[in-house]
This record gives sequence, structure tokens and C-alpha cells, in this order.
Amino acid sequence: MATRRVSDGAELGHAEKALRLDRWLWMVRLYKTRALAAAAVEAGKVQVGGLRVRAARSVGIGDALILDMAGRKVELEVLDIPLRRGPAPEARACYVESVASIANGVRWRESQQLAALARPRSVGRPDKKSRRELIRLARQQGAS
Repeated sequence: MATRRVSDGAELGHAEKALRLDRWLWMVRLYKTRALAAAAVEAGKVQVGGLRVRAARSVGIGDALILDMAGRKVELEVLDIPLRRGPAPEARACYVESVASIANGVRWRESQQLAALARPRSVGRPDKKSRRELIRLARQQGAS
């Protein structure tokens, strides 16, 4: 049976199926650092069961999460609580993304690709004047 060590030295069995939200997001590799995960939760970019929560909220198996990741809404269901921040295949086994969320992700990626094609670009590395013109044009189009 897999065990987890707690800071006071006691051992908890795998039956303990709850973990802090920011820690779970970091352990399943949705955020690069725990601090980034906590900042996203505090900014309201992560919801549990449709409600805005704090980073210290416990996440358990079966919880529904909604994440706002760079403008894309990702809907996840928690399948497992990891014991460690392991490799990506191990992390992906801890959650499942909804079918609607996957379809929205495909549409979001396509729209991002189209937007990238519409942005003006120079042939080579722009000089100072060209760069300023590109920035001015992008602002007029509402890109930045």
C-alpha cells in the first residue's frame, strides 16, 4: 500500500483522498509551480463545482474543476489524488477532461492560429522603426 508522509511524521494511507487545490493542480502538472497554481486560484481562474474557492480548499475524487487557462475554459473531473509530482502520464491519469471541453479546446486552438496568421510580420528581424510600426498596427487592430 502506498503511503504519504505528513510533516509531523505520521503516515497516511492511500485511503486519504483529499489534497489542497493548489497542490493538486501543481502535482498533476497543470501549473509549473505551486505558487503559480495558488495565484491562479486566488485570481478566480479556478472553480470547484462552479464556485470560486481558495487555494487551501481540499479537492477530492469526483470534484468538477473549471480552469481558465490563457482564455480557454478547461473542464476537468478529479479521478485520483497523486502521491507525488511524477511523470506526465502518471499526472494525466489523475483527471479527465470533458468531451465538450476538448471540442472547445480544438476550436480555441484554431482561432489562435487564424489570429496569428492575421498579425502583421516582417520578413526578417525588424529594425527600430519597423518594430514601432508593427506595434502601432497591432494596437489599432486590438491585438495588444
